[in-house]
Amino acid sequence: MPKPSLHLTFLQTSVHQQLSIEEALLRTDQRNICLVNRGTPPAIVMGISGQADRLIDREVWESAPVPIIKRFSGGGTVFVDPSTWFVTWIMNSEDVGVKGCPVAIHGWSAEIYRQAFPALNLQLIENDYVIGQRKCGGNAQYLTKGRWLHHTSFLWDYDPANMRYLLMPQKRPAYRQNRPHDAFLCRLSEHFPSFAQMQQLLLESLETRFEVHAMAEAQLTEICTRPHRKSTLFVELPDGIAQGHDIK
Repeated sequence: MPKPSLHLTFLQTSVHQQLSIEEALLRTDQRNICLVNRGTPPAIVMGISGQADRLIDREVWESAPVPIIKRFSGGGTVFVDPSTWFVTWIMNSEDVGVKGCPVAIHGWSAEIYRQAFPALNLQLIENDYVIGQRKCGGNAQYLTKGRWLHHTSFLWDYDPANMRYLLMPQKRPAYRQNRPHDAFLCRLSEHFPSFAQMQQLLLESLETRFEVHAMAEAQLTEICTRPHRKSTLFVELPDGIAQGHDIK
């Protein structure tokens, strides 16, 4: 049985630009696509239903503002920076035999990462990627007829000071057990000698599952110009303005 095709692009761009590309690919293209983005200028990203005044510490933000972005998918709130590793799947259900429901998609993606990184003993707990009982990656999804998107923010490294921007969410996974960020999160950099090695392991694993085709950035630029609904946007804190500009 032939392997499904996968179009793969490695990026290094802002998270706002990444999300804009993802939304264009989801809405205007029909290929199976994997985007890998290494790092972004610092920003806070919320799910589509997130409310900034309930999720972000105003005092911390006002002392050192960063862009606040609402993505087009669901999920929680994250602080991202140059040490965040983003992996996004935009897939046709029929091609990979994974129906568009969160449980099936999470299970499929977790198996890909377990195969790529067997030494991690990676687990999927309450929709998070976890090593031991510490989170290394958070997920969000967007489902549409016959096609779905699953994107992850992996912590290659992080600065504990940046976690002060985020309030303790009202809804949090039970396994967290109310732990503060520094007791709840872990770094992938503690498990690999280099980021390049980790990325190479992922590529080698994908080549066992898919017919992998490189996708040039010029193609992404063209796709982003196609007419489509755009839901990725900068947002404001009440009575205060986030720095509403993209950094490419």
